[in-house]
Amino acid sequence: MKVAKAAENIGVKAYVVGGYVRDLVMERGSKDIDFMCVGSGIELAEEVKRLYPKHVPLSVFRNFGTAMLKLEEGEVEFVGARKESYRSDSRKPLVETGTFLEDMERRDFTINALAISLNSEDFGEVIDPFGGLIDISKKMIKTPMDPEITFSDDPLRMMRAIRFAAQLKFDIDADTFYAITKNAHRLKIISMERIIVELNNIILSEQPSYGFKLLFASKLLHEFFPELVALQGVESVDDKSHKDNFYHTLKVLDNVSAKSDNLWLRWAAIMHDIAKPPTKRFNKKVGWTFHGHEDKGARMTPGIFKRLKLPLDERMKYVQKLVRLHLRPIALVKDEVTDSALRRLLMDAGDDIEDLMQLCRADVTSKNNRKVKRYLDNFDKVERKLAEVEERDQLRNFQPPVSGEEIMEVLGLSPSKMVGDIKEELKEAILEGKIENDHAQAKELMFIIAEQKGITPKK
Repeated sequence: MKVAKAAENIGVKAYVVGGYVRDLVMERGSKDIDFMCVGSGIELAEEVKRLYPKHVPLSVFRNFGTAMLKLEEGEVEFVGARKESYRSDSRKPLVETGTFLEDMERRDFTINALAISLNSEDFGEVIDPFGGLIDISKKMIKTPMDPEITFSDDPLRMMRAIRFAAQLKFDIDADTFYAITKNAHRLKIISMERIIVELNNIILSEQPSYGFKLLFASKLLHEFFPELVALQGVESVDDKSHKDNFYHTLKVLDNVSAKSDNLWLRWAAIMHDIAKPPTKRFNKKVGWTFHGHEDKGARMTPGIFKRLKLPLDERMKYVQKLVRLHLRPIALVKDEVTDSALRRLLMDAGDDIEDLMQLCRADVTSKNNRKVKRYLDNFDKVERKLAEVEERDQLRNFQPPVSGEEIMEVLGLSPSKMVGDIKEELKEAILEGKIENDHAQAKELMFIIAEQKGITPKK
């Protein structure tokens, strides 16, 4: 192994460290390899580069004392052993050269404080100073040192603890979890960009509800996502109660996650009922209502995404669309539902109609199996009707067959509200089934509309 040879050449002790060792022990795939040496990590990387017969790209980060080589096997990082100390108002450590043990002590969890020796006297031996192998066997997340200090020093590690628990399906040690609850307020000094990376990894885990329950119980969620926290709880009036919308949302998220790895569809599951608290009302006749929560939720989506430093591009608009539309399909199960309503849903959902239906199915969380079957059968019925209308009318991502430019050219109009009104009338005629989604029919109707409006076409 070239790293072992390079370390011997420059007279330093070298080790494979961290997550790669953990994943190797757990027989999980891992593509990130970190090498640590008791000495200069940059010098070790430069020596490894020298041993390769052809050019190997080397990136050096002298401020951090690290270097990265791009090898055929992937990117590998080199760092010298170090120790860290922190100020109370910052998570940026003061870094000094350290011993092997001091480097292991600074690592976040025992399962990551593992090393494999690359030195001739004990080559290949796993070094486990803090019981990480035992914790892997016990499926336990635990800090190598006092968790109070670990989390106060670097509060992002609290999010990482929950992320690892969610990804690996591990428990969090009781003392470690207690320290998270005590230090949850320290998350305020962490940038939202770094928090959201960990949160998205939790969302992408196999059963994300587990991570969210830990975030809620530890009060970390309260620090950055109060709208989701507000969903928790059940209120009763006159013996009428509503369901706990927080745990319902988590069930919907798990249902979606069982079918799709799409991060943004999972975000749509998280956001679909986000406006239920501000729209909650009690009506003596019908009980609790949340009228308009789908529209208000769609309006809340950009603000929440902006605060959480999530993208505000097409991915946000996709989530916003699914939140707005998530109640529409269930209203289309009646036998007498009109083709017009089906056309409008196809037009509004566009290429996201399948994802919308997936979200709607996931939204069925009743414990009554007969009720669940009835709802899912209804969605089957809706999908059949949508397929029939789509095949006949080709309305997905609908654009009027006569464009605004053609209306202006043929009718001699300048850009104006009149052009928009004519386009809207053509669209409505197609959606209502008065004409087909066809250019010739739309153009013929355009002339009729123009005549009604007193417009004389250009000659």
